[in-house]
Amino acid sequence: MPRAARPAPALAVIGETPLTALPGCGPKVAEKLAARGLLLLQDLWLQLPRQYEDRTRLTTIAALQPGVAAQVEGRVEAVDRGFRYRPMLRVALGDESRGTLVLRFFHFRAAQVAQFRPGVRVRCYGTPRPGQHGLEIVHPSYRVVGDADDALGDSLDPVYPAVEGIGPATLRRLIGLALDRLPEAAALELLPERLRTELQLPTLREALLTVHRPPPDADVAALLAGTHPAQRRLALEELLAHHLSLRRQRIAQQAHAAVVLRDMALAERLCASLPFALTGAQQRVFAQIRADLARPSPMLRLVQGDVGSGKTVVAAMAAMMAVAAGRQAALMAPTELLAEQHLTNLRGWLEPLAVNVAWLAGKVTGRARAKVLEAVASGGAQVVVGTHALMQEGVAFRDLALAIVDEQHRFGVHQRLALRDKGAGVLADGVRDRIQVVPHQLVMTATPIPRTLAMAAYADLDVSAIDELPPGRTPVQTVALGAERRPDLVERIRKACAEGRQAYWVCTLIDDSDEVVAQAAQTTYEELGRQLPALRVGLVHGRMKVADKQTTMLAFKRGEIDLLVATTVIEVGVDVPNASLMIIENAERLGLAQLHQLRGRVGRGSAASSCVLLYQPPLSQLARQRLETMRETNDGFVIAEKDLELRGPGEILGTRQTGLAAFRVADLARDADLLPRVQALGERLLAESPDIAERIVARWVGGAARYASA
Repeated sequence: MPRAARPAPALAVIGETPLTALPGCGPKVAEKLAARGLLLLQDLWLQLPRQYEDRTRLTTIAALQPGVAAQVEGRVEAVDRGFRYRPMLRVALGDESRGTLVLRFFHFRAAQVAQFRPGVRVRCYGTPRPGQHGLEIVHPSYRVVGDADDALGDSLDPVYPAVEGIGPATLRRLIGLALDRLPEAAALELLPERLRTELQLPTLREALLTVHRPPPDADVAALLAGTHPAQRRLALEELLAHHLSLRRQRIAQQAHAAVVLRDMALAERLCASLPFALTGAQQRVFAQIRADLARPSPMLRLVQGDVGSGKTVVAAMAAMMAVAAGRQAALMAPTELLAEQHLTNLRGWLEPLAVNVAWLAGKVTGRARAKVLEAVASGGAQVVVGTHALMQEGVAFRDLALAIVDEQHRFGVHQRLALRDKGAGVLADGVRDRIQVVPHQLVMTATPIPRTLAMAAYADLDVSAIDELPPGRTPVQTVALGAERRPDLVERIRKACAEGRQAYWVCTLIDDSDEVVAQAAQTTYEELGRQLPALRVGLVHGRMKVADKQTTMLAFKRGEIDLLVATTVIEVGVDVPNASLMIIENAERLGLAQLHQLRGRVGRGSAASSCVLLYQPPLSQLARQRLETMRETNDGFVIAEKDLELRGPGEILGTRQTGLAAFRVADLARDADLLPRVQALGERLLAESPDIAERIVARWVGGAARYASA
């Protein structure tokens, strides 16, 4: 039907009007907005301010406080355009309070310089900081005002997240136009009135208008902290949308059938052949997996456990249940290094049981690849280990019954589901009406996730925790040292390597940067090579070719390198039991989860191991708390809870996980108290009002393509 013939949109779907309907939003602007996922009117309604500027009043220069943003007005007293190391423009402003404020610009045009003539009145907004000549504001927002032009704003000014290629004023204008088209409250509202009354929350319309256009008497502190009732109202609906999206996914999964796996013979043989006994936590988690596999619906279980807690053994036992039933199992890891490590472990455990373990990664090419693909397709490869290569076209399993995904947060849902679909379509015994059969899914992560976060991030998965380390693992001693102690550390490395041990030196940048005080990996590698000529020093960083990286890592694993200088690429996966010293440079720049992952690279053998957190003083309060937490505990679950408290969910989950780091309003640490209500309401909506659930998901999460992981 031609576009013109369509009826005018009903109030309820005005939000789904394309942004090109707004004046001034032509194809080019729309394209730039679309790159940020802003396609419809409701996307602009939900593009919320990241902070506010109070331009409703003026502060005298004498009353300015360092670090407190304010709006001032004064006359230009002097202008200085200097070049010293780089171009710089300084403008001195004075007002009736007899105070002087310096405005400093590093990026400016000649036309700007011409504006600042002595005597001209300038109104500016920014955060003053102590400078060489009293307080100064670097790159304030400002305008020249005439004597008649002195009206102040009547509401707080919103500051929106930047959109590349679109100026702040244009973005603010477009969001204003979109808000002018907000439907009436009744047409927009999707939450039950009883819930809003109970929680004392406004309607969606009220909440949006308050957050975008807060009145002068609004509680600015609450708005900036994200605790204002208007933001709580939006956070509740956003959390609900994400929860519903994941629950729908789970319900859709559970509607499929799965092969019932009950034969324990091979799993028991594997367990009996291991050179160690399973911990109580491993036994408990395996019992949960076994119960899942015995059902005719697909298992969807996340096993989380600290580095070295023995997740792979549990996964191998689950794989043996698939093999015992004459089916296949696949294990996918995010990097070739980690996948290869799993391959070595699984071959060591399973080949003595006459189980064929195949390897499929990007570097397996030509004839070797064709041979593996044939073994996978014929069922000769009973357990297949690999990277993303497992999901490529041309990889066809004969009968995949179990898909194991390691380090889940490095994959999006589409990748995980792509592996699941490799086993789809096989009919299980006794299943009628051609229900699609899909593999059971076991997801593993070495990043322990706090309970509140797991409730929100993994609403589509059952969560198990291996919260006990195998006996014989020595706790890693952790110390924090200032950067001036580097020479002592070099001595310590010399001593450890002379005793036949190996060490890691982790840097947080690849190249030297003027902006950040951090030793680059390249420089550190060269320096340590000079200082320790008797040692074999290796270098690994993210910009190296995969093959070169692999070669260096394998040489380190084989003991051909004494000291490995690396960036955080080694965070996941390398198992070198002989490495007993980990030095993390600029540790204050990393989050707790990352520090804990890196520390987990040592202490994997029986030798006493140490982790040195080398920091650049002075430490911020946040950095000090992080380093203290690392010194106090080796427990990943305690660390994860602390990380959530200090840094919020994005740090723990990583920006690529579940889209949670991209929440517009909700903050899982701050809004954790809403989660139980969200869960209860979500289940009720799915059961009683699936159409409303659908609309809530569409409003906040959009289509599957925009909801990039789960």
